[in-house]
Amino acid sequence: MANIGVVLATVGVLALGLFLVYKVIASAYHSSDSSTSSSTSMTALGSSSSSSSSSSDSSSSSSSSSKGSSTTTDAATKKAQDIVSGMTLEQKVAQLFMVRPEAVTQVTTQTKAGDYTKECLEKYPVGGIVYFSKNLVSTSQTTSMLSDTQAYYQDIMGFPIFLGVDEEGGTVARIANNSNFGVANVGDMADIGATGDTSKAKDAAVTVGTYLTKLGFNLDFAPDSDIASTSDSVMIRRSFGADAATVAPMVRAQVDGYLSTGILCCSKHFPGIGGVTGDSEDELIYTTSTLDDMKKSELLPFESAIDAGVPMIMVGHISCSAITGDDIPASLNPKIVTDILRNDLGYDGVVTTDSLEMGAVTNLYSPSEIGVKALLAGDDMILMPKDFEACYQGVLDAVKDGTLTEDRIDESVVRIVRAKLTLES
Repeated sequence: MANIGVVLATVGVLALGLFLVYKVIASAYHSSDSSTSSSTSMTALGSSSSSSSSSSDSSSSSSSSSKGSSTTTDAATKKAQDIVSGMTLEQKVAQLFMVRPEAVTQVTTQTKAGDYTKECLEKYPVGGIVYFSKNLVSTSQTTSMLSDTQAYYQDIMGFPIFLGVDEEGGTVARIANNSNFGVANVGDMADIGATGDTSKAKDAAVTVGTYLTKLGFNLDFAPDSDIASTSDSVMIRRSFGADAATVAPMVRAQVDGYLSTGILCCSKHFPGIGGVTGDSEDELIYTTSTLDDMKKSELLPFESAIDAGVPMIMVGHISCSAITGDDIPASLNPKIVTDILRNDLGYDGVVTTDSLEMGAVTNLYSPSEIGVKALLAGDDMILMPKDFEACYQGVLDAVKDGTLTEDRIDESVVRIVRAKLTLES
């Protein structure tokens, strides 16, 4: 009996031991599973937070991460933030402007850059300068003017200035349409689009980007991304075609082509001005397209440009009242710039207005108001205001009176500086 008692006691101890081991294992498994679930929930929260403004943005982020570009972007943004943190408010506000050279120097026609240009850039270190036919006389003159301007700016700011030009090809070609430069015009985009061959679009962009970078330009306001869906559109020769199926792949090919040459490019004129009559050079133009309409047509070339990594998008002076409920042009309308371009399409590159010298907008707001309106809409850069100094001062005053916060200024300047830093790599 004693032996039986010992056996029973031993069995009991073993059973208790096995039970305790089971509890430990189960507890550890539960803890691990709970931790995994918690981690998954946090990831889901992060995704939800990132995509709450746009499912497109979440999709782009996921795609970028899989290609390993997210870390690069974060590093570039951090570097830009560090630079911006060391800038004065006046320097930051100047970065928001892209102007004609004469707006900075106040000369009648600028064809060279000397000590006076440097003095003017020290006072107004604008984000970019746009050159036109009257500024571009010959290869040697243009190369000298641009290299001197870039050198002065680098000394002042420590990073590049945008040196831009409209060089689409065909009717819009400041360089190729001047025989002094000795370069062949790649022709109208309508003719390239008609071939249906995207390699021709890319080749044209490579050709243009190559001769522009040799001259010293680092930004081309191309490709035109409008769909010329009406026969009397002013974009009929500049557009690749009359439908998204033709235009979108051509735009993507051109962005690839331009970027391969080391030049930045700009997709224009968001959300699309090719399907209307009238010319925003003279007056405000109007579209009756709804957002659903645009998603099936006008927006598709811009989505292709974004997918290709376009560093800048220009917003046109077109009223989209069926979408916004008002006549405020897209370039100055947060319902277009912020709600659609930023949030719906998830675009985080540089956004610029079209020229604020154009008749479509010059009578809408005063020079001191119009730049503020652009920034409140979500634009990063203010292109060629009619009165640069008044517009610049208007933005400064808006920060000082609280209409704009300095954080809002920083947000745009970081994007601008981040884009410029890619020119150094």
